[in-house]
Amino acid sequence: MSEAIAIDAGLMRQLIDAVADAIVAHSEELTALDQAIGDGDHGINMKRGFEAVQADAGKIAEKPLAEALGAIGMTLVMKVGGASGPLYGTLFMTLGKTVGAATDVAGLAAAFAQAVDAVKARGRSEPGQKTMLDVLVPMQHALRAGGADLLNRLPTVAAQAAEATVPMRAIRGRASFLGERSIGHMDPGARSACVMVTAACRVLGG
Repeated sequence: MSEAIAIDAGLMRQLIDAVADAIVAHSEELTALDQAIGDGDHGINMKRGFEAVQADAGKIAEKPLAEALGAIGMTLVMKVGGASGPLYGTLFMTLGKTVGAATDVAGLAAAFAQAVDAVKARGRSEPGQKTMLDVLVPMQHALRAGGADLLNRLPTVAAQAAEATVPMRAIRGRASFLGERSIGHMDPGARSACVMVTAACRVLGG
C-alpha cells in the first residue's frame, strides 16, 4: 500500500459487501460480548446498520469517495442506534471529510487520525477506557508508522488490541456501571472494530 489506491465504485462495493458480511457473520458473537457487560444489543444493532448500508450499496458505491463515506456514516447513525451508531457514524463521516479520492498510507493515516479524534470528542473518551478506541488508536499508530506488508499486519494489530481490552476495567459506556465486574470481558465495540478492519484489509490487500 505504498502507492495510492483509487477507491472506485467497484472497489467501494467490494468493501461495503465485505464489511457488512463480516459484521452479520459475527453479530451473535458481538451480542454475546455485549450481554456480558452491556445492553446485549451491539451485534443486533450493528447487523441492522450494515444491512441497511449494504441494501443501498449500489447507490453509495457510485458516489465520490468522500460522499460515499459520509453516506455510510449517516446510515449508521440512523440505523444502528445506541452509542455505537453515532460513534461509528462520526468515524465514517469524518473520514469522508478528510480523505481524498485516491489515498496512500500517509493520506489515509492523516484522515484516520482526524476521524479518531472526532470519535474521542463525540464519546468524550480516550484509549484505555475499554471502548472501540482501544482498537482505533493502535490502528492509527500502525497506519502512521507504515512499513512493508501493512495490510497483512493491520488485522493482527486490531486483534491484539481487542484482546487487550479483556483485562481492562471499563471507564466509559454502559460497561462502566459494572466497575470491577467489567474486567475479564472483551469490549464489544473493540471487537466490532477489529471485525471491520480485518474485512476491509482483506479486500484492499487482495
